[in-house]
Amino acid sequence: MTVVALLSVAPVIEDSMAGEVAKAVDALEDYDVCYETNPMGTVIEAETTDELFAAAQAAHDAVDADRVSTVLKIDDKRTRDIDASEKVDVVEERLGRPARNREA
Repeated sequence: MTVVALLSVAPVIEDSMAGEVAKAVDALEDYDVCYETNPMGTVIEAETTDELFAAAQAAHDAVDADRVSTVLKIDDKRTRDIDASEKVDVVEERLGRPARNREA
């Protein structure tokens, strides 16, 4: 996969956002993308930007709120096919250790 993105979709509300965020993450299941959710967002990998945008749009639309905040940061490496885990592997190789300071 060549397109990697960080997607953050959240309702603008005072209470817990977990239920609405879960709806956004669940909407990704209908698309040909790989994803992994972390505390700050969801990393998505897709073959094309069209697939990525369609999945991000579905996640955004899945949130039921009067106001929704969505941030999409895209890394579209066009000269080489590299996935998100490989990017982390390269950083860890340079560090000489895992790229975290506690047990995950």
